[in-house]
Amino acid sequence: MNISEYIQLLFTDYTLRTITIGTAILGAVCGMLGSFAVLRKQSLLGDAISHAALPGIAIAFLITGTKDTNILLIGALISGLLGAFWIRQITSKTHLKSDTALGLILSIFFGVGMMLLTFIQKMPNANQAGLDKFLFGQAATLLAKDVWTLGIVSSICLVIVFTFWKEFKILLFDEAYAKTLGFNTQRIDAIITSFIVLAIILGLQTVGVVLMSAMLLAPAAAARQWTNKLSVMVFLAAIFGMFSGIFGTAISASQSNLSTGPVIVLVASVFVVFSFIFSPNRGILFKQIRLSQNRKDLQLNKTLQFMFEIVKTHKNISHPHTIKILNNFQGYTKRTLKKLEDKKYIEVNGQMWSMTKEGYHFSANLYNQDTSQNND
Repeated sequence: MNISEYIQLLFTDYTLRTITIGTAILGAVCGMLGSFAVLRKQSLLGDAISHAALPGIAIAFLITGTKDTNILLIGALISGLLGAFWIRQITSKTHLKSDTALGLILSIFFGVGMMLLTFIQKMPNANQAGLDKFLFGQAATLLAKDVWTLGIVSSICLVIVFTFWKEFKILLFDEAYAKTLGFNTQRIDAIITSFIVLAIILGLQTVGVVLMSAMLLAPAAAARQWTNKLSVMVFLAAIFGMFSGIFGTAISASQSNLSTGPVIVLVASVFVVFSFIFSPNRGILFKQIRLSQNRKDLQLNKTLQFMFEIVKTHKNISHPHTIKILNNFQGYTKRTLKKLEDKKYIEVNGQMWSMTKEGYHFSANLYNQDTSQNND
């Protein structure tokens, strides 16, 4: 299936259109809210909450006996919020750090969830078929009502983010200062965490418990490489998440027996790898380019400084010297000499070189040396 065929199918096939819109909205809201989790150094929060939601799904099924998605997600939401509450209580009431609390909640809740799923599977009058989709996701089960739910929740998240933007921003970067200004930091933290939990729960049906953490963090991690500004990071993370959903769905639809959720996560990972390599400020490639350029500049300055030590012993700084004398300096190369000449720091005449006033003053300023004696 080529691109034109996929686009045509997107407008004619109801199921594909529903899944694409749903995954795009999910990716955008996960990227937006994931930015706050990344900046607050709570990268494991998504993993902990998604795993904490599993017992809620199982208990909702045991109580109601139905596999209705909305009821199961309500159970997951309650369980996820409970897990988030316990994480906050552990970190605030004990000496344990957040990573320890996240690991504990993840392990305990997921263990309870798997135990309940095993119990449900062995019940003689219970049909577990459909519950396992929450482990690895099943985007094909998305319906129009699910997309509407995603759209409404995403709109609410967007309104909340804009309404409390100032409070969120100051809490992320200086919590102590926020307290001195009179902000209720615990309430603001609870709002952020609650919406992160909500986004995670909504994504369980599409991506699943196991991969939901990557869906929350990957777009935000990619966006962080491109900017130092929060608003730009949130916007880029939403864009990366949205396109991860769109491209992942397209790839999955073009191949048979290819699950949508894992493909979406892999596409998001491609954005991360690309950002890690090619982002201008933090990318590995440009860091190596800058490092190489700095080494060249250092070598250039060392050569110029060696020439300066020779020149400063002469009253006339333009006095010519033979190029052979530079062979005593290990860093000297003909390319370095050419670069210094191009910068107009020296002049080369055959096998003789002399330093210009510009080069002399630049060399002296490297070590803040007095040049007044040779200004004539």
